[in-house]
Amino acid sequence: MITFALSVVALFVGYLLYGRVAERVFGPDDRPTPAIRKADGMDYIVLPSWRIFMIQFLNIAGTGPIFGAIMGMWFGPAAYLWIVFGCIFGGAVHDYVSGMLSMRHDGCGQAELTGLYLGPLARQAMILFTMMMMVLVGAFFVYCPAIILSGIWGDKMVWVAIIFVYYIATTIMPIDKVIGKVYPVFALSMLFMVIAIGVVLAIKHPVLPEVWDGLSGWGEQRLGLHQPLFPALFVTIACGAVSGFHATQSPMMARCMKSERQGRPIFYGAMVTEGLVALVWASISSYFFFADGWREVCSPEVVSQFQAAADGLVRHADGRSLIQFFDAPTVVTTVCASWLGLTGSILALLGVVAAPITTGGSSFRSARLILTEALGLQTTTARSRLLLSIPVFAAGIALLAWQIGNPSGFSTVWQYVAWGTQLMAAVTLWVCTVYFVREHKCYWLTLIPAIFMTMVVTDFFFVSPTILGMSQTLSLALAAVVTLTCIILFMQKFKHLASLSGNE
Repeated sequence: MITFALSVVALFVGYLLYGRVAERVFGPDDRPTPAIRKADGMDYIVLPSWRIFMIQFLNIAGTGPIFGAIMGMWFGPAAYLWIVFGCIFGGAVHDYVSGMLSMRHDGCGQAELTGLYLGPLARQAMILFTMMMMVLVGAFFVYCPAIILSGIWGDKMVWVAIIFVYYIATTIMPIDKVIGKVYPVFALSMLFMVIAIGVVLAIKHPVLPEVWDGLSGWGEQRLGLHQPLFPALFVTIACGAVSGFHATQSPMMARCMKSERQGRPIFYGAMVTEGLVALVWASISSYFFFADGWREVCSPEVVSQFQAAADGLVRHADGRSLIQFFDAPTVVTTVCASWLGLTGSILALLGVVAAPITTGGSSFRSARLILTEALGLQTTTARSRLLLSIPVFAAGIALLAWQIGNPSGFSTVWQYVAWGTQLMAAVTLWVCTVYFVREHKCYWLTLIPAIFMTMVVTDFFFVSPTILGMSQTLSLALAAVVTLTCIILFMQKFKHLASLSGNE
């Protein structure tokens, strides 16, 4: 628990100190924001700062900092370090600079920013990639909540239809009508759940593995996890540390802020808050898997079905290991119900069902905005927005139909989404770095995390069994070559970039 406590303090200090460093480097001023200059009553609307913070927090979080942190802790206490340092020096900087950069360019999306700073070819690639990611996320977050809800009441396909109707509403209606009213409520519910769980964890004060107990080998020795800590941990925990998905969501809030000076508490602050969520659930996961917490929160009947196997691992009677039997959603529902009773069950339902639904809705809205920018269209009426969204929803429905017919196949596709969001983070950090060079500002703020994330995504691409499946040594060598090449190309362009004047 000492590592957990120190990590929480570190995030607060990081926000107060490094958040101010990032703010000073970027240099917010009093220029009119897009919400004021381009107010249209639809996407560009001034909202209260507290509401923007809640929407931004839920948009970037969803279930990511919960499920990702639970699975990330399977690798052991190293997860604490990635959440803390990744969040302070990588994810929060990524979110703040990309969000502010979007605000400086009329609230434009990630693909347009990529085109402005990395060139038209990169823009086209990012349009296709982000559209694919948004539709994948939206489709995935239709069927899974529908399955859970149908287990409580009603028919699965009826819930699918209801969720899709909600998605249509969030996509075409003014941002203050649905998202502005519903999202803050769910964000408050998630924060309450995390605080309540954190308090119970502090009261129980279990003996958990600390970072000085060792950083590697925990997952393999105790859980049968056969993945290299690098780069798997840094892809498994995206939300809560560094996530490129956030750059697709921040432009929505960049169009609703009345002052650039709101950027640090909203963009940097929401990311730090997400890091706190990840820290709590990472500690819960450590308690559950490494401190035998599962024996305390599960029924005696379930506990009796497990025993030590020949390889020393604890396995279920059907042969499944602990992490195969207790997936992340099961850990959430089990712990919440055991520690918080009926209230915990309701909050777990909100976290497991409502959060992904809101994330899916935001994803489809982002897809509509990306398509609007890519085609250079004006969508001033609900009819024009609906017509533009038809291809997006059609692609989502097609993916949903495929998912229903091939449920196991979609889980494989989802692994590519996890890698894809980190690839977007690497690209976004390079975009921010180029911006800082052109503005003659301290580009090291984003260059270092850009280099690190480039190494992560390239290594994962080579070593992951679902992609190329190379050996760990060869994948590291190739990733180093690719990363070094990116650095060399950047340095070659440095003088040229520095000679360019910023276009804000």
